[in-house]
Amino acid sequence: MTKTILITGSTDGIGLLTARTLADMGHIIILHGRSAAKLDAAAKELGGDVATYQADLSSLEETTALADAITDNHGRIDVLINNAGVYKTPNPILPNGQDVRFVVNTLAPHVLTKALLPIIPSNGRIINLSSAAQAPVDFAALAGDKHLDDMGAYAQSKRGIALWSAQMAATHPNGPAFIAVNPGSLLASKMVKEGFGVAGHDLQIGADILCRLSLDDDFTDASGQYWDNDAGGYGHVDPSQAKDVMQAIEELTN
Repeated sequence: MTKTILITGSTDGIGLLTARTLADMGHIIILHGRSAAKLDAAAKELGGDVATYQADLSSLEETTALADAITDNHGRIDVLINNAGVYKTPNPILPNGQDVRFVVNTLAPHVLTKALLPIIPSNGRIINLSSAAQAPVDFAALAGDKHLDDMGAYAQSKRGIALWSAQMAATHPNGPAFIAVNPGSLLASKMVKEGFGVAGHDLQIGADILCRLSLDDDFTDASGQYWDNDAGGYGHVDPSQAKDVMQAIEELTN
């Protein structure tokens, strides 16, 4: 069955490759990015009738507007892949004092997903990009009251999204499914090249698991789970902070 699939951060890297792979399978793809030029190029690469939306997810106002625009134009989203992410950037602290890693990697997925839930069916799937790099969340840092180094902020934001994903699954037992994933360590993305100075592994490794999580029957009952693609199986994320992380995310986005 043809599915409508929204992928954030899909103008390059794993997001674009996943979009292209799913489009080649015949699915309807909705692209998101910050740059109009990159969105146009990505849409031309995919071919066909591809919807594109421009929004900066470091702004929760733009994130909300993105959700509103998608809701206005699409009656159904079968799969949402919260792929957009930030690791290193010259100016990580936003004007309001918050760290862009926490905003884009953790808070924006919450805002976007909650706003889109009315058009995601109970058998839909929400795939949330986490990472092998995870660390316990410092709530002062999450709120913007304390600043961390690049890896600290990134790792905590990725633990945050994994815990959020599990909590969303717990509060939506009848669906849709929420699945967190480490798509693979040091894949050949722009983030890895700029952040770690290495070429990285084949991006297709990450795109393939995102496609499987989106479509395969093997993951029908995977809601609340964390898939570690490095290990090729489900991993464990310490749940001790889960409820507190969810409460903090809700407070920071209300």
